[in-house]
Amino acid sequence: MAKDVIELVGVVEESFPNTTFRVKILSPQAEDHILLCTLAGRMRVHRVRILPGDRVKVEMTPYDLEKGRICYRYRSDQKIDLETGEAARPQSDESQQQA
Repeated sequence: MAKDVIELVGVVEESFPNTTFRVKILSPQAEDHILLCTLAGRMRVHRVRILPGDRVKVEMTPYDLEKGRICYRYRSDQKIDLETGEAARPQSDESQQQA
């Protein structure tokens, strides 16, 4: 079942009650597509707060292209590769001085 999951990067546009969000997709696979997303269980357990404007990783199935599940919230300083959804780690000051 997990093989069928499509991972995309998006921006939260609007927050609704009961941990539901409207997310605009940024990834080139489905650019400007709007999804109705809920929080993944692990994010609920750890009480990760999602606000409008946050960049998130969304999982969706090919069976319902209107709904998704938010599985990761990117930090504001993280650079994101929109093709793969991978986030680059910010370099610390020490590693920049050594270079």
